[in-house]
Amino acid sequence: MKDFKMYKLCFLLFTFHFSLLTYSQDMTGLVMKVKAKLDQVNDYEADGNMKTDVSFIKAPIGKVKIYFKKPNKFRLKKEGGISLLPKGGVSVNMSSIIATNDFVALSAGDQVVNSAVCKVVKLLPINESSEIVLTTLYIDEANLLVRKAITTTKENGTYEMEMSYGSFAKFGLPEKVIFSFNTKDYKLPKGITLEFDDNEKALTEAQKLKNKKGRVEITYSNYIVNKGVADAVFVK
Repeated sequence: MKDFKMYKLCFLLFTFHFSLLTYSQDMTGLVMKVKAKLDQVNDYEADGNMKTDVSFIKAPIGKVKIYFKKPNKFRLKKEGGISLLPKGGVSVNMSSIIATNDFVALSAGDQVVNSAVCKVVKLLPINESSEIVLTTLYIDEANLLVRKAITTTKENGTYEMEMSYGSFAKFGLPEKVIFSFNTKDYKLPKGITLEFDDNEKALTEAQKLKNKKGRVEITYSNYIVNKGVADAVFVK
């Protein structure tokens, strides 16, 4: 009887483990389908309008030019100044988030994002040296589009991207990206200074940044896809 109970327990544990593994593989398959859609794009350039909403930075809506080239070259050039995207944002580009096959994909249920039913998938990197600790993707399975992504990094905090799509959805390229982050993890680009209301009390930089939220909104237009982008574009 004791051996039978042990056998039953082992069988249940094996079945549970196998079920998790199978479900994980199903999610990996979904992520790879999304990646394959993004991989159609060898390069692109696009125009854009960028709106920066960060409480301590006064920045008007500006025109930007965006460039991408496989495997991971990305550049956002802002007219007349420096882009105000934090370093943790990498590139505000989905291809950079799913740039590797070295991950474990686990299901985390379903959730509705902007009226689209999405599979919630947790991506855990296999490589311990990866800067990314965890990425959560909200995948519109019917259209193989990432509607939302939340990424936690080792040194640059957690940031969130929410995407909406238009005529270039067939390439997985968004019409609008809303990028949100916590300013306490924000690393100011060189040449940018903090600007606060005149009546604000003198505080340390750390106090000024604490618990403040930042948001960058980019609206894309005039995509040119797979027509070639020179490497010189990415030299800063």
